Amino acid sequence: MSACKTLVRSSISFFQFQTRNSYQRSFSSHISSNFSFFRPLPLLSRNPAFRIEPCRDPSRRYGSTQGAISLETSEEMAVPRVAVESSEEKSKDTVEELLYNKDDVSKLMKMERRLDTEGLGHQERWFPYLDKVKAGSMYLSSSEILEAVTPYIMDSRKERFRHAVKNRTYSVCLVVEGLSDFGNVSATFRSADALGIQSVHVVACDSSKRYRENRHVSMGAEKWLDIELWDSVHECFTVLKSRGYRIATTHLGMDTVSVYDMDWSCPTAIVVGNELRGISDEALESSDLHCSIPMKGMVDSFNVSVAAGLLMHHAVCDRTSRLGCHGDLTREESRILLAEFSLRHNDNAIRIAQEYAERKIAELKSKL
Repeated sequence: MSACKTLVRSSISFFQFQTRNSYQRSFSSHISSNFSFFRPLPLLSRNPAFRIEPCRDPSRRYGSTQGAISLETSEEMAVPRVAVESSEEKSKDTVEELLYNKDDVSKLMKMERRLDTEGLGHQERWFPYLDKVKAGSMYLSSSEILEAVTPYIMDSRKERFRHAVKNRTYSVCLVVEGLSDFGNVSATFRSADALGIQSVHVVACDSSKRYRENRHVSMGAEKWLDIELWDSVHECFTVLKSRGYRIATTHLGMDTVSVYDMDWSCPTAIVVGNELRGISDEALESSDLHCSIPMKGMVDSFNVSVAAGLLMHHAVCDRTSRLGCHGDLTREESRILLAEFSLRHNDNAIRIAQEYAERKIAELKSKL
């Protein structure tokens, strides 16, 4: 009897073993047949310039199927690829290149801009753009630009643009004077964009020192800001005052005002100075007021990029408490800036706008 029980248990165990092995073999065979196109990639390389970039599967829906991919940049969608970078490409700094080439900075801005000699004119506060852009042989309005380009931008991206424009202002701008560390310049750009400060001014960066370790510090913020370069403090401050700004330089002194006691609802240009020397004497004498952030510890100053971020953040908070919101663009200004962002989104946007203009010209000629 005991021998019979042992035989039954052995038979059952053998059957379970066979069934499990058969299932594993069939599952493995199924996996192999359906995913045989995957090939293992080498994860290590002796070449330090060789890297493998991660793959992310995008899950966004397109606002328009036609041309949606042609307008979307690499920041929207990561394509799996193996890239080889030279040492020169690794050391390339976008912000540094911009600050040493005024033509490159001006090319970032697409819509036609008002002349500095115009000043405020009939406006209560400064807004730099006109409602037109040159597209081929004719000018297009911001409404026409949006009609032409919007179908080629993903819905998620368009919503991002609208949210950014809603929270943008030109009533507060940032001025960086004589900074030599481009990492600090990049960090201030990033903070300005994150806090909705659209206008940034750079005065005479120190070319004797170049720091190239900050390639990704700005996170591409310079693409979405209005950056203006100036050769001197006098030139910069003269233009800013003609635009209706009061100049507030950061400085520790007897006549310094706490940033917490300032009314930031007034158009204000915040000026931060060199990492070692601080604000220049010329800037101090030409400014309307000196301000500082009260210090609670043993040190008497912040890093310049940190100070700029704190000043802009407090300006946003103060404006929100006084005005109810930080962004203050009118409906027309918002539409113009939205068109500006749409044109900056991708180089193909300009070509699409030009093709739209050519179609309009052809339609007008056909009606004659």
